[in-house]
Amino acid sequence: MKIPSDWTFRNTSVANEFDRHVREQLPWYDQVSGAAAHFARHYIPDRGLVYDVGASTGNMGRLLASALEARRATLVAIEASREMANKYHGPGKLVVADALEYKFKEFDVAICFLLMMFLPPARRKDWLLNLLGKCRLGGAIILVDLLENPGGYFGTACARLRLAGKMATGTSPGEIIAKELSLPGAQRPLPHNFVEFFVSAGAHRFFQFGEFAGWVIESQRH
Repeated sequence: MKIPSDWTFRNTSVANEFDRHVREQLPWYDQVSGAAAHFARHYIPDRGLVYDVGASTGNMGRLLASALEARRATLVAIEASREMANKYHGPGKLVVADALEYKFKEFDVAICFLLMMFLPPARRKDWLLNLLGKCRLGGAIILVDLLENPGGYFGTACARLRLAGKMATGTSPGEIIAKELSLPGAQRPLPHNFVEFFVSAGAHRFFQFGEFAGWVIESQRH
């Protein structure tokens, strides 16, 4: 894939090669996608509403298709990039919209898979609080995202773990470096105080690989 000098999903080459690229860059992608879908199935009720926020090409929707059909549930896939949306292949309704501006209805499950690191830092917390406020009792938000490097020698080891994982997929060193150098300004890992916020919101961590982590946040609405 031709890596843009400034990373964007509004790029035809990125959209065309996304499914291959993401699995090369993140060797755990399929396993953790499956885990996210596993947890989502536990919170989708009959005739429920599910949001896939930052849906890309529809990976999560495809994983949930049978559960959605069996429970007569509705999936709304939200994707900001028209180029990515053109490659969407999955169930439900696709909406091309900025997640920050979208008017969410009350829902049962929302999946935010590698989304928040691409949202402006100043708007993340309020946006997530609004999303939590729309989640029905008995529902959940499933998050997978990138945290800031923890620092120290352990942080160095985490950074090398990420590189080693990419190399293990056969990705060329040139593409790995090009991707890293394209990300400044576009991708901003979540600060560690976000983990404290997740915990205060009742989050359960189900995944950790270096700086990447995943949580299930159950609705605490009464």
